[in-house]
Amino acid sequence: MLILAFESSSKPASVAVCSDGILLGQYFQNSGLTHSRTLLAMAASLLKNLDLSAKDIDLVAVSRGPGSFTGVRIGVSAAKGLAWGMDKPVCGVSTLEAMAYQAPIAGMTICPVMDARRSQVYNALFKWQENDGAPTRLCDDRAISLEDLAAGLRAHPLSSKPDPRVPLSGSSAYSRHASAPRYNCRPHSTLPSSPNYRRAEPVAPFLLIGDGAAIGYDHLTAAGIPCRLAPGLLRWQTAYGVALASAGARPIPAVELEPSYLRPSQAERERAQANGADNAGQKKKA
Repeated sequence: MLILAFESSSKPASVAVCSDGILLGQYFQNSGLTHSRTLLAMAASLLKNLDLSAKDIDLVAVSRGPGSFTGVRIGVSAAKGLAWGMDKPVCGVSTLEAMAYQAPIAGMTICPVMDARRSQVYNALFKWQENDGAPTRLCDDRAISLEDLAAGLRAHPLSSKPDPRVPLSGSSAYSRHASAPRYNCRPHSTLPSSPNYRRAEPVAPFLLIGDGAAIGYDHLTAAGIPCRLAPGLLRWQTAYGVALASAGARPIPAVELEPSYLRPSQAERERAQANGADNAGQKKKA
């Protein structure tokens, strides 16, 4: 099955094409340019370079949130319009779950963190088990303060039990001559049996991933929570993760696709406040 996937939930934007879980190509851009300007242009260029056309695509996938209200809306609109025009099914997946698919590492709790502004982050927790083809969700997507996230992780059963088996590209888990493992949909748990590898020291059980991982890391380490940042190539949200997450999800007609914001937008909050003020004024006059 050929999947065309979109990711535009934060500053980076990406488009990927996957065939039965194999990445054929991906365009990733972190320039800050408006997604409405770059997303469909990247898709057209990627399909052209892969010698594919829209009619070859079996499924259109997109991260439907949480994330930037504008970015999510642009991505969902692009996927919805494209799928509708091609008469193809569409699949909207959680941005946070798509990130968990990018880091199939057994022995760690995957902790996506996205900057939600207003002193909050978007977060969920996932766990890969050995020989699993998909991560296990440990909690729902949520908008949460860093203080509440730290409190929740402190109570997590793994917070005081680091797992020494976790290989990460570019980490001290490898000798300087070792090659990084291939990342796919099977979790890594132990180091290969090779003289070029040495066993890692115990590492933190929480792997932070996402555009808010850095601020999450600073806050959590200051709070005494053992955690580590994902390597750069795994840290950002990508369309490849969206494609992997969509492969096992239920496709729907394009007309049914809706974004998931988790909380009201600023415009909605201001409108509610204004309506509340008007209602209070009318009651006062009465």
